[in-house]
Formats: sequence, structure tokens, C-alpha cells
Amino acid sequence: MAYRGSVKPYVNFNAKHDAEILKKAMKGIGTDEDAILMLLTARSNDQRQQIKAAYKKAYGKDLVSALKSELGGLFEDLIVALMSPPTLYDATLLHKALKGAGTNDDVLIEILASRTGDEIKDIIKVYKKEFSNKLEKDICGDTSGHYQKLLVILLQGSREEDVDEGKIEKDAKDLYAAGEGKFGTDEEKFINILGNRSTEHLLKVFAAYKKIAGCDIEESIEGETTGNLENLLLAVVKCTKSVPAFFAEALYHSMRRAGTDDETLMRIMVSRSEVDMLDIRAAFKKKYGASLYTTIQEDTAGDYQKALLYLCGGQD
Repeated sequence: MAYRGSVKPYVNFNAKHDAEILKKAMKGIGTDEDAILMLLTARSNDQRQQIKAAYKKAYGKDLVSALKSELGGLFEDLIVALMSPPTLYDATLLHKALKGAGTNDDVLIEILASRTGDEIKDIIKVYKKEFSNKLEKDICGDTSGHYQKLLVILLQGSREEDVDEGKIEKDAKDLYAAGEGKFGTDEEKFINILGNRSTEHLLKVFAAYKKIAGCDIEESIEGETTGNLENLLLAVVKCTKSVPAFFAEALYHSMRRAGTDDETLMRIMVSRSEVDMLDIRAAFKKKYGASLYTTIQEDTAGDYQKALLYLCGGQD
């Protein structure tokens, strides 16, 4: 697999030297924000962890605390997010989504619909270690009904691996019968099929579904379900078809409304920068006819903007 992230490991990497540069950038009156953002956006997450360790060894201080005391606003939030290991970042986002007043369902839906089974298993481990609680228990305490049921299925991270040719037609018919083909909706069917089958299998089911129903599965979900369950089912379908396209759409909506949804923008740019940012950029350009880079430029400002543009990695 070719590497599809926009942020790559820095070639002549020297953690001790990078720690010195950061120390200098934060010394005395005023902070050299440019030096900080150019260095940290040009290092992989693994390299940032090594810089953190080298900084502590050389100066006896925590690098993240030092950065927090020097920076502010959205730029500070972004830099702190970049310093967190990816699995811990996801676990912390989920904890925050569940523990505040109300639940941030967008975060639950985005992470659980888009991460691989192995990633989800790692998140559960880190969540337990960091927050001394089970993620599943916290999700069940904060959600209910069919929505909760599908979240719990996704949390198992145990989709089937293969395509069951014998089941494709049956699954498509079952989905049709559960929604379009009856009065009311049999949500359980949607949850069990979309939550458990393999990606390759589901793609074939969606094609068969279109022939039977005369419309895409997304249209049926929109017509048959509402609220968080609808949003989660749609996210699962979109991620099955293309994870980068799912994120491209989320990025577009984070910027192209009144006001910018900086939480979403930041979360996706940080968490996908070493995974599939190049594919997200391509999907963004294809769908919206504009480059992600230009859209970020038009919607953000200052050092925060500069850092996001480095994470984006270039014009398309």
C-alpha cells in the first residue's frame, strides 16, 4: 500500500535537536509560533512523542505544558492535539463526547463508523487505562434504543471478513423488506446487516439493493429513520463506500456553513493527516470542485490556519 498521509516521518530526524529548537522558540519575551508550527506539522506523531521525551530529559519539563503556557486559542488546541498519540487522541475525544453536559453524538458516530476493527479494539484498551472505565459502559449510559445497539455492535470491532455470495441477494431483499417494502421500519435488520457484514460484502449488497429498490440505500435510510440512528447508519454506509469521501464531506460541512465548526475541522485534519489525507483531498476536489487547501484558507486565519494548511499538505 502506498502511503496516503500528507504528514510523513521527517527524514533527518533528531529528537534532541528538535527539542532545542522548540525550547528556543518559547524562550524570552514573545513566542516564535512559526518555528513551533513548522517543526511539529513536519514530524510524524511517533517523532513528536520522541521530541516530547527528549524535551523532558533535557529540560525537566513537560513539552505539552510548556506549549500550552506559550500558545492560545485554536492554535493551542491544534498543537496540543498533534502532540497526542492517535489512539489516545480518539479515546480522549470519546471520553469528552460522553462526559460533558449532553452527548456529542457527532464524535461518537464519526469515530466508531470510520475506524478499523483493530483501531477500535486499541481505543477500548487505552480508554480503560486512561479513564478507569469501560467505553461500552459509558456509551450505554449516555445513549439508548437502536442507536445504542448499533454503537455497541461497532464497538465489538468484529465485522465478518469475507463476502458470502449466497447472502448478497437475501441481505438486499431483507433491507428492502425492512424499510421501503413495509409500513414502518424494522430497524433491527438494518443494524444487524450494516453493523456486522464485511465492507466488500456490503458493497455488493448496496448494488443489489439499488436494483431492487430503484434508489440508493442512503435514500431509504433517510426516508425510514431519523435522528442519531439515521446519522449513524448513513455514516456506516458512507464509510463502507469510501472513508476518504466520508471525511471530505464532513470537512466541507465544517467550513461551508455560517461560522466554522473548528472542533470537527481540527479533529479530522489531525486524525487523518497520517492516514488518508491525500485521498480526502482528492475526494474533496472531486465532489466540491474546490481544493481543500483553498477552502481552509478562506475559512480560517492566523497561525491556526498556517498549521492546518501544513497538515493538508498542498494545493490540488
